[in-house]
Amino acid sequence: MSAVPSLTPLVAAYDHVLLDLDGCVYVGDEATPGAVQALAALRAAGKGIAFVTNEGRRSGEEFVRKLWSLGFRASLEEVVTVGGAVQHVLAERRERWRTAYVIGAPVMHQHVLDAGCKIANGRDVPAVPDVVVVAAHDRFDYDELRDATQAVLGGAALICAGADPVFPTATGLWPGTGAVVAAVEAATGVRAENVGKPAAQPFLTALDRLGPGRALVVGDRLDSDLAGAAAAGLDGAIVLSGATGAEEAHAASDPTPVAVAATLAELVLGRMHAA
Repeated sequence: MSAVPSLTPLVAAYDHVLLDLDGCVYVGDEATPGAVQALAALRAAGKGIAFVTNEGRRSGEEFVRKLWSLGFRASLEEVVTVGGAVQHVLAERRERWRTAYVIGAPVMHQHVLDAGCKIANGRDVPAVPDVVVVAAHDRFDYDELRDATQAVLGGAALICAGADPVFPTATGLWPGTGAVVAAVEAATGVRAENVGKPAAQPFLTALDRLGPGRALVVGDRLDSDLAGAAAAGLDGAIVLSGATGAEEAHAASDPTPVAVAATLAELVLGRMHAA
């Protein structure tokens, strides 16, 4: 049985590690180099782990299945999705927001329903819903943009499930929720309330599950992962396996990452660990 690799002094100093998924743990349908070994080493060292994602197309159960398929151990309790953050906000404001127009994948529609809202898309409900929820999905079209625009111009509130303009895939960067909500904002002149990263709530939800202790956020984006860590009062580290380049990461100063590494494996293990 092979020995478990030791952690870097930086990572060893934390009790918990909050990980972004796409661009950090994996890119598209492939684990980043050495990430499986890095996660195994974190677990062997007794570190608390949470996966915090702005991806709104999948349910927590789907993320767990994907992680296991790539060789990672993961439980549903460890996955904090932006859909859960949207559901939390809608449930808190249920007295004001009873109907919602939703741009998003079926799982986002389910989160809205689970929050107690009635979905206004194509239904005989009040002409102007109380809130418009925006999350990127693969079938986004002009009709959705038109209906969301009319709802917001009619007085509906506007919230979004993250502001990332792009996300990394095996074939390059694809448009993210930030690109979709930017279209609604441009058409209406209304700024959306972002309930995904870099808002603090997804990280605070993860900490509620993990319990007390010092936590490190690791991600590939300055504008969501690093800024979100700062909003939650946490340290953040950047890996270069996703959307952020080395020059940009090393120049970041507000906030400043506690570390910049080529990959999660390099951050956690201090070297590229062979599979």
